[in-house]
Amino acid sequence: MSNERLRAVMASGGWTHGSLAEAAGVDPKSVERWVNLGRTPRRATALKAAETLGEDVHALWPSLRQARAARAVSLELVALYDQRADVPVSVYVDLFSQAREHIDVLVYAAVFLHEAYPRLNDLLQERVAEGCTVRIAIGDAESENARQRGVEERFGDGIESRCRIALMHYRPLLGAPGIELRTHGTTLYNSLYRADDQMLVNAHVWGLNAYGAPVWHLRQHSAGRMFDSYAESFNAVWDTATPVAEG
Repeated sequence: MSNERLRAVMASGGWTHGSLAEAAGVDPKSVERWVNLGRTPRRATALKAAETLGEDVHALWPSLRQARAARAVSLELVALYDQRADVPVSVYVDLFSQAREHIDVLVYAAVFLHEAYPRLNDLLQERVAEGCTVRIAIGDAESENARQRGVEERFGDGIESRCRIALMHYRPLLGAPGIELRTHGTTLYNSLYRADDQMLVNAHVWGLNAYGAPVWHLRQHSAGRMFDSYAESFNAVWDTATPVAEG
């Protein structure tokens, strides 16, 4: 299949196969194959040719964008769930059970964890005993952002009561070495559940409770950025959160 977009751009600029080949540092036969057979050059060559033509490289060779995006996602994406309700609680339990260094939880409430797995606090303490540090940030029931989230997911003030229930569930952990509990008043765009180099990300969708929104399971990769972006987001919220007082 020919590349008519490239043909038109070359024609409008007065470029021939030979002149573009010289500018891009390739053989004229290569340019001929780009145009007539729809071949895609190497990324570096495509960028040079596109710059020469004054055109967006992805407009000339859309496959370069698609291939790059697919590779970036595949590096860190372990699994994708249509909604949180599809994620077995065993996935969370296994995730935390495998942690050796860090467990981080950033939510408004996520009371489903304690309801589905009453041993959650015991599990967290067991991981701490093995050298883990645990940081848990739950929503401040009095914050404007928590109340607004309740309005957006059409649960009214239900989210505020869930924040209080979540705090009640985690309170027995207060004062335990290696475990920190804080409340935050930030706008959350995702709930995060991290264990070392793996993370579950539950998207927040306007008009939906979190159980109806997608979840992606990530594993950190040196060539990826998704995991690190969410980890940095957790740290930013954590720095603004308020430690829960004992008693």
